[in-house]
Amino acid sequence: MRRLIEAFRAFFSTLAGGEPARPAPTPAPAPTPPPTPSGPELAPETGALQLLAILQREARLVDFLMEDLGAYSDAQVGAAVRAVHEGSRQALMRHIPLEPVIDGIEGSWVRVEPGAADPSAVRFLGKVAAQGTPEGGLLRHRGWRARRVELPRPGAGQDPAVIAPAEIEVE
Repeated sequence: MRRLIEAFRAFFSTLAGGEPARPAPTPAPAPTPPPTPSGPELAPETGALQLLAILQREARLVDFLMEDLGAYSDAQVGAAVRAVHEGSRQALMRHIPLEPVIDGIEGSWVRVEPGAADPSAVRFLGKVAAQGTPEGGLLRHRGWRARRVELPRPGAGQDPAVIAPAEIEVE
């Protein structure tokens, strides 16, 4: 808008026989500050360690996996598995909700549209021709895809390699 006003002033000043009015110097635009980083750059393995820590905190998964189960009866292991399974499932649904790659019934015939089979999402098993994509087959596993990932940012000064801190009870 300022340029338009200055153009009118210059035009009418010239019409009136005078020298064109010199436009007022435009102030230099203020430098834009660089974007502030949202935090320190996280190493690629941090997300995996965070998920492992969440599964330990909410389901004691690491404790279960690191335990020697040979000394326990099948009934004891089965009871422990139920608790670990339920806690792990809830944590996974909360932080990394999953959906099937192919929403079908395992063991049923599924058709794959030509060119629609992403090699990272669909793997063909059995007698697969060297060239081309099969039109379909029996669904042996639906596959899983992460809908989103919602992991909390690690706290300042927290070592992501510590899955669960040691606990010391003081009497």
